[in-house]
Amino acid sequence: MSRGVVFALTAYLLWGVFPLYFKQVQSVAPLEVLANRMLWSLVFVAGLLTILRGTRWLRSLLRNRPPIGLFAMSATAVSINWLIYIWAVNSGHIVDASLGYFINPLLNVLIGALFLHERLRPAHWVAVSLAALAVGWLTWSAGRLPWIGLTLAASFAAYGLLRKRAPLGAIEGLAVETALLAPLAIAYLLWLTIHHESAMVAALSDGRPALVVWLLLAGPITAVPLLFFAAGARRIPFATLGILQYVGPSLQLLIGVKLYGEPFDTDRLIAYGAIWVALAIFSIDGLLQWRSSRSVQA
Repeated sequence: MSRGVVFALTAYLLWGVFPLYFKQVQSVAPLEVLANRMLWSLVFVAGLLTILRGTRWLRSLLRNRPPIGLFAMSATAVSINWLIYIWAVNSGHIVDASLGYFINPLLNVLIGALFLHERLRPAHWVAVSLAALAVGWLTWSAGRLPWIGLTLAASFAAYGLLRKRAPLGAIEGLAVETALLAPLAIAYLLWLTIHHESAMVAALSDGRPALVVWLLLAGPITAVPLLFFAAGARRIPFATLGILQYVGPSLQLLIGVKLYGEPFDTDRLIAYGAIWVALAIFSIDGLLQWRSSRSVQA
């Protein structure tokens, strides 16, 4: 249990400080950063699986033939999420991006009801309604939809739904997804190189090895939090995992406001306050349900 908390907390802390990494590659176009993330994630994950399991994992994948169509959709969803997040961080919208991961758990509840026929409890309805009111308030006060947060939440919720139906673990699933994305990434990076627009090639030519290293680190930076998350999720109750998941967006919000000076005015405080209340209701309800189920089992 204690090790599981440490593993899960480490994953959310790493996801929480993601903006610090993407600021290091701010000079690179978001689409090129995404292509590097796709390619080096595959290299890292495939290498790690080979070290840990030899070639058994690859033979198992080829023998069991995972549903490629399903993984193609999940790969599309996660690539949209990655691209929007990279652009948001490097365009000064870290606070807006954090909104997406605050409302994501509540959107997951709604998707569970719509697509998985899960029953919403009264606390869920209250929490989802508060989040909807918060989004409405942000839309009215700013005169536009908070599209960054909504797109991140929707794409990650769709990714979660698709992966829930997929028959592979986190790291094997990421290997399949990045394998599907890698040809597109390689083609785009080659196109940039041929047209003398590759940031990595330019960095090598100009004697800027630090930028090359940061781009290569996109692989482990993507995969390592997933490994910690998978290890933690197996060891702790879902209710505990649900509470810990707010560490990530909370850190992102603090980094955006305190470190990079992004605005956080009264209108945003009201909206985020409503979302935090909704998340508190959601978390307390989940904790009570978990305790109730433990009492019944005892």
